[in-house]
Amino acid sequence: MATSRPRAEVEREMRNAIGLVPRFFARMPEEFLDLEWEIFKRMELGQTLIPNKYKELMGVAVHSETKCHYCTLFHTEAAKLFGATDEEIEEAAHYAKMTVGWSAYVNGIQLDFDQFRNELQQMGSFLAKQKAAA
Repeated sequence: MATSRPRAEVEREMRNAIGLVPRFFARMPEEFLDLEWEIFKRMELGQTLIPNKYKELMGVAVHSETKCHYCTLFHTEAAKLFGATDEEIEEAAHYAKMTVGWSAYVNGIQLDFDQFRNELQQMGSFLAKQKAAA
């Protein structure tokens, strides 16, 4: 495993980057702190292939379904920081509700998976043709 930096150095970097050392980092065992901070910086603060606003809206959707009020609050506020509107946040939560509902339904009726995949491919082909014709 890579050598991690001392806690004091990592915490100093946190204070410079986000203004404080959040309690969830302060309580983390030192052996994991540097690695977790690096992941957090890259995924939450840095630019990745998915724009930050969209990542945070995904976080709102995921955690509205995991029922984690800490994570829901975090991703809602982060989404706002990255420019999401209240309407976009509401839509992300509604999308989560809708997609989890469909998951419960198709699993509950034990829909044939191969048939589902085939129908999905048919719908995709149809919609691609429609889009190409437009």
